[in-house]
Amino acid sequence: MCRIKLLLLLLIFPLLTFSQQPTTRLWQENLEVLAMEIEDADWEDELEELSHLQEEPLNLNTATREQLKALPFLTEEQIENLQAYIYLHGGMETLQELLLVEGMDRRTIEYLKPFVCVRKEKKKRKFPGLKEIAKYGTHEIQTRFDQPLYTRKGYQDAYLGPKQYHSLRYQFRYRNYLQVGFSGEKDAGEPFFALHDNQGYDHYSYYLQLKGLGRLQQLLLGTYRLSFGQGLVLGNSFASGKSFSLLTSGYRATGIRKHSSTSEYDYFRGVAATVRLFSGLNLSAFYSHRDMDGTVKEGVITSIDKTGLHRTEKEAEKMNSFTQQLIGGNLTYEKEKLHVGVTGIYYYFDKPYRPNLREYSKFNLQGNHFYNVGLDYQYRLGHFLWKGEVAKGKEGFAAVNHLSYRFSADYRLQLTHRYYTEDYWALFAHAFSESSTSKNENGWYVALEATPFAYWRFFASVDMFSFPWWKYRISKSSQGVDGMFQVAFTPRGRWSMLLNYRLKRKERDVTGSSGELIYPTYHHRLRYRLEYASDEWKLRTTLDYNCFKQDYVKSAQGYMATQMVSYTCSSFPLTVTLQGSYFHTDDYDSRVYSYEKGLLNTFYTPSYYGRGFRYTAHLRYDLGTHLMCILKFGQTIYQDRESIGSGNDLIASNKKADLQLQLRVRF
Repeated sequence: MCRIKLLLLLLIFPLLTFSQQPTTRLWQENLEVLAMEIEDADWEDELEELSHLQEEPLNLNTATREQLKALPFLTEEQIENLQAYIYLHGGMETLQELLLVEGMDRRTIEYLKPFVCVRKEKKKRKFPGLKEIAKYGTHEIQTRFDQPLYTRKGYQDAYLGPKQYHSLRYQFRYRNYLQVGFSGEKDAGEPFFALHDNQGYDHYSYYLQLKGLGRLQQLLLGTYRLSFGQGLVLGNSFASGKSFSLLTSGYRATGIRKHSSTSEYDYFRGVAATVRLFSGLNLSAFYSHRDMDGTVKEGVITSIDKTGLHRTEKEAEKMNSFTQQLIGGNLTYEKEKLHVGVTGIYYYFDKPYRPNLREYSKFNLQGNHFYNVGLDYQYRLGHFLWKGEVAKGKEGFAAVNHLSYRFSADYRLQLTHRYYTEDYWALFAHAFSESSTSKNENGWYVALEATPFAYWRFFASVDMFSFPWWKYRISKSSQGVDGMFQVAFTPRGRWSMLLNYRLKRKERDVTGSSGELIYPTYHHRLRYRLEYASDEWKLRTTLDYNCFKQDYVKSAQGYMATQMVSYTCSSFPLTVTLQGSYFHTDDYDSRVYSYEKGLLNTFYTPSYYGRGFRYTAHLRYDLGTHLMCILKFGQTIYQDRESIGSGNDLIASNKKADLQLQLRVRF
């Protein structure tokens, strides 16, 4: 009877759930929005660290400020008040004491619970000996294999390798003190131990990370990432941006951290370290030397390739075609309510970089030698928090400032201003912006988050921006507005619901007019969700509607309905998740996005346009903490075409199916 009732609920109501844990819902809702703006974002390292914290929770009584900053749902004020409470009371006895910390609301506490714990420790632990590390450290081997159940045109005479994808990762870890590992990846169509890939995988990353060595707070050898300040100089960390929450709208600098994902572009290779000079003053220094992919003609770099694909002879010619070196450092002073930091880098290519620039990109980076220097700052006065950064490059400058105010635990307001000149050269910058790069932009962003009633949360934001110089498909200076609104209902029971709306107005050239006609475009996005979760069943339904208009030219619409059902066996360590979607859009401008459960520490939000179906089956088996196996099958069926893709990626069918297998072993 229970199953019959659940089936009736599925037929009557649109249901949605991802997890009963609010933290997981937070990540899903906000990362989905960010993924729509940054389709190639890589958050594998961040998700891996959060996954590790779920297994080895952070002890709040001994946690450092840097460790607490890694939790993306804690504000600067909450971190400061939490550490002050622990100092004054000699530590916490239970997590329920979080309710006594000023500025800590119930929603944030629910977000924290899966990742933190409280326990008494007599004194700060010293760096452990080799015997303890060898005895209590954990090994982890993770491998992934993708088998496409279709054949692209490129495999006939262009692609040099088989169509299977494969990756291998190994990591040894002892708490937060030591991590060492490597990863290798072969993309579909690339050769393996053949031709230009005579070392097996065409990409390897490796690292050795030590923490807690006295004044040497961190030492990292191998591949790593860097982020300081607000990302105007170095920002290859978690992608901040506009979403339906203030928790992900601000940039979270993480300093130096390992690069263990299979991403082949956005990382450094060399040595990096952070030293505590004295209380509150830290010095970080780093050096990187790595080969990069690109097109080189007559000794000149004409383009930098970011795909990491080496399937054809042309793509293989771009592999490791030039060298990039970088040296730099950061000096940060942080004491109580004040934070000040200085970041500087110098980097160069071994060949001159002269890209083929069009009129809209005439101010893009070019040359051999470059530098960036930035000053970041942060100050908290009562419930006010002001943070920002100003930066100068070899050409141009940039500035971003955030001012936030907490009226109470239920009401928060944020104001952000950024000004990036059209000629600001910063290859590694990633700061708050409407565009994918931190240049050629001026804008004001204001957002309000409120919980006026129990279980109800409202969010509203407006971003007014302008582009001083031309942009792709905009042959003049232009401006726009981005408005967002969401209402979420999350009672303590098993149900929750959200409704959000977004309107973005921008200007764009009329296709075929060579820039002579430029009209405004209006993009409306509407989403509705309703959730239900029990110990065994999880159900999710998403309804999306898009409308894209350009004055006097076109109007296009798109919609998608998605249903997910997940069942976790109570007597067997198996979770089965099924998801199906139907989409119907008029064109690419009205495309829709749908999150679907993927492999471990990945976030998969593909886009669809046209008319068709998408369905997936996801099975996860866990044998204690030692063995995990994920098997995923997915197929997309288009009803408005006879082939998918173009060029070498052409599939001579209206169906596209993939099979993925992932194994993880720990010991």
